[in-house]
Amino acid sequence: MALIDTVMATVHMLVGGLWMGSVLFFAVGVLPTARAGNIRAAAFESVISRLTMGSRVGALLMFVTGGHLAGTRYTVETLLGSSRGHLVLGMLGLWLVVTGLVEIGGSKAKSGLAEKKVRTPAEDAAPFYLGAAFVATALLVIAGFLVS
Repeated sequence: MALIDTVMATVHMLVGGLWMGSVLFFAVGVLPTARAGNIRAAAFESVISRLTMGSRVGALLMFVTGGHLAGTRYTVETLLGSSRGHLVLGMLGLWLVVTGLVEIGGSKAKSGLAEKKVRTPAEDAAPFYLGAAFVATALLVIAGFLVS
């Protein structure tokens, strides 16, 4: 049983780090380039599609691995009555927020990309992606608290 717990914890941490890292990279590295108009519409759309798909896959894997970890490490009482449990539940809420913000940002950006525009769709999507980056940072900080 210990092997499956180790595998789940490892996958959970890797996927979480990659997912939140990709959201941060997009918000800090790709979005400013698009807002300046220094990227082609097709390339920007491709990056958005990959981020959205990665976010969906990440959300699914985090749900499966996190559900396993919560089910084996916590009871309802410890989730609701301890500081570590509150952090786990807080991460769950923030995870849902990041997923939603990435989905909304992608939808906002893709709506203008059909017209081969980049600056306006990037500006329309920016608040959502920047919000997702802020929440991703909070998730990584909370993960650090849980690991230590």
